[in-house]
Amino acid sequence: MNHRGVEFTVAKTATPGIWQWQFRIGEETRTGKTETKIDLLAIRRVQLRIDRELKAIGRRLDPVVRDRGAVAGKSA
Repeated sequence: MNHRGVEFTVAKTATPGIWQWQFRIGEETRTGKTETKIDLLAIRRVQLRIDRELKAIGRRLDPVVRDRGAVAGKSA
């Protein structure tokens, strides 16, 4: 499956109601488990996790982007 350009997997485990998930952003692979009886809810939880990770990456990169923009603004 794909969410915002990030490939991810969600799979049932041997334990009923437990889903194992995995996705990779850049060089980092995230894995985990979630508990729900509903497959679509398990997928949605992984999508939300991906959104949080992408937002965190954006916050880490944001000051760099702002600094570049400020430098470009001064020279123009």
